[in-house]
Amino acid sequence: METALENMSKTELIKFIDEQNSRLKKQNSELQQQNSELQQQNSELQQQKSELQKQELKIQEQKYLLAQLRRMLFGSKRERFEKADSAQGVIPFEEYATGEQKQNQTPVKELITYEREKPKKHQGRNKLPENLPVVEHIIEPEEDTSGMIKIGEERTEILEYTPEKFFKLVIVRPKYAVREENQSLDLNIVNKNVVIAELPSRPIPKCLAGNNLLGAILIHKYIDHLPLYRQRQIFKRFGIEIAASTIDSWIAYLGKLFKPLYDSLYQQVKSQSYLQADETTTKVLDKNKKGKTHLGYYWAYHAPLHAAVVFDYQKGRGTDAARGFLENYKGYLQTDGYQVYKQYYANDRVIHLACWAHVRRKFEHALNNNKEIAEHVLLEIQKLYSIERKTKELSADERKEIRLNEALPIINALGKYLGHKRNLVPPTSETGKAITYATNLWSSLQNYLYEGNLQIDNNLIENKIRPIALGRKNYLFAGSHNGAERSAMFYSFFSCCKLNNINPKKWMVYVLANIADYPVNKIHELLPNIIDPEKLENHRDFWEKKV
Repeated sequence: METALENMSKTELIKFIDEQNSRLKKQNSELQQQNSELQQQNSELQQQKSELQKQELKIQEQKYLLAQLRRMLFGSKRERFEKADSAQGVIPFEEYATGEQKQNQTPVKELITYEREKPKKHQGRNKLPENLPVVEHIIEPEEDTSGMIKIGEERTEILEYTPEKFFKLVIVRPKYAVREENQSLDLNIVNKNVVIAELPSRPIPKCLAGNNLLGAILIHKYIDHLPLYRQRQIFKRFGIEIAASTIDSWIAYLGKLFKPLYDSLYQQVKSQSYLQADETTTKVLDKNKKGKTHLGYYWAYHAPLHAAVVFDYQKGRGTDAARGFLENYKGYLQTDGYQVYKQYYANDRVIHLACWAHVRRKFEHALNNNKEIAEHVLLEIQKLYSIERKTKELSADERKEIRLNEALPIINALGKYLGHKRNLVPPTSETGKAITYATNLWSSLQNYLYEGNLQIDNNLIENKIRPIALGRKNYLFAGSHNGAERSAMFYSFFSCCKLNNINPKKWMVYVLANIADYPVNKIHELLPNIIDPEKLENHRDFWEKKV
């Protein structure tokens, strides 16, 4: 090649170089085009990879939701975390022996002895309460006992039940008049100075139902979760026909009668320095939505230190739904991570308490996603709850001191752990979501350490809204927004009865007998958390006193 180049003339050499340059440019152009095509292919592959990752995350999320739905339908509802004992090894499966090997195996017999405690003698049946009325039924022998003497008797106690009975209560009020001398007994003439007893106070004037029946209807609906139409079916079995519109009118009238008492409870709970808040749904018939129901909300506010709870019905769950109750509130406010509450505690008046039970629930759901992180967090939270159980019977000051000495170091170490792990897991994974939820509320999760009488979680208020969920399954929806407001009212009263160990039936009958004539400025004295329990125990209806 070099010899050929040496023999070329200048013109030939220039031509040769031009040809070579042209060929190289063509090759370079082809390579650039190939490079562009490869880059485009790489970009397409990257896009496909990204889409596959998104699909994989979506599949994982769908699998997680499916697992949660299966758990809700068929699995255990408890959230308690129990770590498997790592010291206990896995027992391997034994290899299956062939039929010939099984025949050749000779069973080896071994004598095993052990000791066990002798079962304690049965203590007998539980004793029945002494305050129950006693009905004796004497069964004489079939044999002739004439000439015999009674030397004793055998007594067998049985707990029996008589269903509620309807009866007609007739109030008779004799009328008297002063008879003057030489006055005729003609009733048309004797019309002066007539004496007659006053009709006892009744919550609903001229109402067909008595106080016990009205109280039973409310209790069966809001405590036993029996819809009114089912109660009418029960009445019908006793031969009592009551129109649906009649019972509805009774409930509506009682709602108006109890409204001042509810307003008093509302203001009392609102004035407390420590509140727990939560909300739950309810379906409501709305005349503006034909064929559909409106999704309303019961907002629950619980005052743990006052043993009182109030439900407030609102048409929505937006930012203004809690404004009537929480605006200008001062004190401790404990909620879950719902963002609407933030506008009510993002100030100097309110100290927000988050809920450790919600954090525990998030990581319990993340066990199948990242077991190592979830188990560690759940074990640390378990230590916090162990401290709460240990200090349950102590005073508030003693509990606060133990929390600061034992719980605070655990919380600080857990915060550092979550801060380190936060960037090591995908934020859209269940573990990432759990870590984000906890870290966003971290300062609020520590605020229960301020006072010994503050709760570590929001479980108390969640327990209060559970009856609403049970009722929702039975009567499906409220008949109107006014009906939902009445339901919120009676749920409030009966929840307070439960908190204060007040018999709801006795409370309701007593209030029905007195509320119509009770002074408005003292109406709060009838609330379940304030009323004297002895008044309920000693109360008898006017017609019972004469029995």
